[in-house]
Amino acid sequence: MFSGKTTELIHRIESARELGFTTLAIKPTTDTRYASHELVTHTGQRIEASAVLKASEILTLVGELRISQSMKIIAIDEAHFFGEELSQVCATLISEGSRVIVVGLEFDHRGDIFEPFPSLFTLANDTTRLVGVCSICGKKAIHTQRMNPSMQRIVVGGVGDYQPRCEKCFVPSRG
Repeated sequence: MFSGKTTELIHRIESARELGFTTLAIKPTTDTRYASHELVTHTGQRIEASAVLKASEILTLVGELRISQSMKIIAIDEAHFFGEELSQVCATLISEGSRVIVVGLEFDHRGDIFEPFPSLFTLANDTTRLVGVCSICGKKAIHTQRMNPSMQRIVVGGVGDYQPRCEKCFVPSRG
């Protein structure tokens, strides 16, 4: 968290739109922090988005909207909420000619990688790893430290619930 993932995604969507490309921004309904049908950054930047519960609903949505094959960019925020199913959905979208941009947390509060990422990395033409700043020492933070005691793998939260941490300062949740 706090590395600018959604900010970068919104920037790429806006850049594509300026070039005349048709875009579709997707977010999981699980992300209830700011707005139900917008991607929203921690600083308040917003862009309209469609919300889906499961990754498979993305294919249905793309079909319903009849997005042009030659100008289709699908941007997916908070990929870690979708699980492994997202990989197959992305593979299908790519095979149909879409450019797919995916952002999300790579690791959970225990330090374990979220399921979609190992297989998403194999589909990627290029990857950009954004990192935050460790809230303890100021070094590069690739981990998210959960600040509350819940052991559930996914708990939607924000500034008070999580902190960016480097490898050294990160303390994996166990239980």
